[in-house]
Amino acid sequence: MRKILLIGIGPGGPNYLTLQAVEALNRATVFFIPDKGDEKAELRLAREQICERFITAPGYRFVTIDIPKREAQPQDYRATVDDWHARIADRFAQAMTEQLTDGGCGAFLVWGDPSLYDSTIRILDRLRLRGMEIDYEVIPGITAVQALTARHGIALNQIGEPVIVSTGRKLAAAGRWSGETMVVMLDGEETFAKIDAEGAEIFWGANLGMDDEVLVAGKLPEIAPKIQRIRRQVRAAKGWVMDIYLLRKAEDTP
Repeated sequence: MRKILLIGIGPGGPNYLTLQAVEALNRATVFFIPDKGDEKAELRLAREQICERFITAPGYRFVTIDIPKREAQPQDYRATVDDWHARIADRFAQAMTEQLTDGGCGAFLVWGDPSLYDSTIRILDRLRLRGMEIDYEVIPGITAVQALTARHGIALNQIGEPVIVSTGRKLAAAGRWSGETMVVMLDGEETFAKIDAEGAEIFWGANLGMDDEVLVAGKLPEIAPKIQRIRRQVRAAKGWVMDIYLLRKAEDTP
């Protein structure tokens, strides 16, 4: 039986790691690093630096897993993601079988928290259904949602009101903001600048916890062009950007 630790490492900065995560880092001897290409090399480096900073015992090593690309604009989103996860599972299985001995302890370092818009848990469940003998443990991490509200100095919810956590794809499909407090993740198409969102204010952040973290807040119709400009500048400079935002009724909205 192989032991796998899914360690939530927060939104990017090493100071976001919990004591539980640090303890878990020191339990593993093999760290599986998903590789999504040269443009994400900085994310790999960040994982390695976290290990160098917090692991006290020698002898751990990194194993790279090349991640296949997913179709960017699929006609059937769920079917495409299911096929993509199946292909990733094949590569996970090969890496763990070849690089982690029976009884060994390996780990995946997961951005944010493994339970929020991350599929590592689902992929390991696939492998268990296939009959692979693995036992995994989830170590929660500070999410980008928490980091965003902390950096802006705001409460996540308004008094007595719910919070929706969704994606840019879902928001785009709706075509408008519902008027409720909403956290939007994975919005690569800048949907915030394209929807009907009169009366909304936005709290936006990119690359939270990193040296190039950027924060912008204001009434959405007025500030959307500024966010688009900054977002594109960050993406052009790095080849990628990880951003998140919260929409809610502006304070002066009736």
